[in-house]
Amino acid sequence: MKAALNPMSRLCRQTALVILLGLTLSSCSTSKTSRPYQTETFPSETPFQYYSSREPDAACEVAKRALLSQGYQVDDAKLRSIRGEKFFRPTTDEATQLTITLVCLSSSLGTVIYANALETQFEMKSKGSNAGVSVSALGSVSLPWSINKDTLVKVGEETVTEPAFYQRLFELIKSLDS
Repeated sequence: MKAALNPMSRLCRQTALVILLGLTLSSCSTSKTSRPYQTETFPSETPFQYYSSREPDAACEVAKRALLSQGYQVDDAKLRSIRGEKFFRPTTDEATQLTITLVCLSSSLGTVIYANALETQFEMKSKGSNAGVSVSALGSVSLPWSINKDTLVKVGEETVTEPAFYQRLFELIKSLDS
């Protein structure tokens, strides 16, 4: 004859069974998160390139003028590689930096301009501290004056992959290329 389970023991077994069943079901329905490189397809058609009939140096000059015309700060340290930066302040506590890199290379059609844009997001973070005063005759005294130091902290960075963004950029370059 089996001994009867006390109510507490029965409740523990039922709870354990429910938890085990829940974990089993959740592991079946949860798919593993894929890493970005696992989904990279490397298509031959890409929004990141534009063909110009000009020579590489001249094509890069036109591309540089396109960025300058839109308020980008341009680093012209390299002749066939241009880096432009522009800062945005959507709110008082957020900032965004957009960095566009253009590289001009020779091709059978003249020049191909490759573009890559990187968006970096920043948020304002406050750091408070108390002020201290030191007087030689009295010694060091800490006063309850608070000092807030606001600093921008990088919270994210992402390559811009939206084809329409690059299409607008290349349309501007094309209009200046004429």
